[in-house]
Amino acid sequence: MIRVVVADDHPVFRRGLVGVLGEADDVDLVAEAADGEQAVDVAVRERPDVVLMDLNMAGTGGVEATRRIADAAPEVAVLVLTMHDDRDSVGAALRAGARGYLVKGAGGERIVEAVRAVAAGEAVFGADVAGQVLGRLADQRAPREGPFPTLTERELEVLDLIAGGRSNTEIARTLVLSDKTVRNHVSNIFAKLGVPDRAQAIVRARQAGLG
Repeated sequence: MIRVVVADDHPVFRRGLVGVLGEADDVDLVAEAADGEQAVDVAVRERPDVVLMDLNMAGTGGVEATRRIADAAPEVAVLVLTMHDDRDSVGAALRAGARGYLVKGAGGERIVEAVRAVAAGEAVFGADVAGQVLGRLADQRAPREGPFPTLTERELEVLDLIAGGRSNTEIARTLVLSDKTVRNHVSNIFAKLGVPDRAQAIVRARQAGLG
């Protein structure tokens, strides 16, 4: 049996996933998680074969949760299932350690097939995401110059605004992004800089001349 944890902050969608997985004879639903923190806790405690992970969740986002699971329980395969297939989201999830990436809207059969594949050690990408992955592999440009080269251009913009004392709501308004997207970027920034909180991120950013 393939032991699976479902992590998604939308109860209706989460129940739908549970129903889809319940139809597979070789899948055993271990637990559900409503946010990233719960996903990390249950993954480390239960050591499932696969965690189906949403990216944009309140509190600890899916990227940070994926990174922490990969560090603490590397045998657990994280399969991202999210609304977003943009280059930054795909890249952040893969760098964090995700072994598969599907966009919500994939059929139930496709999701179950992907669960089986990542449980067997394969990497899985939906058709929309495969182009992003191939694009990243084909992109041999030199690393971005300047401070914090591991950050994307968007993450650097967000960090600059954080260093300027802007709140997440103000950053969302300035960059015309959703609050959830900003929270996801902030979580990625903290992970990449290796800082525990906003205050330390501001110190690092201002030392580099941002803000």
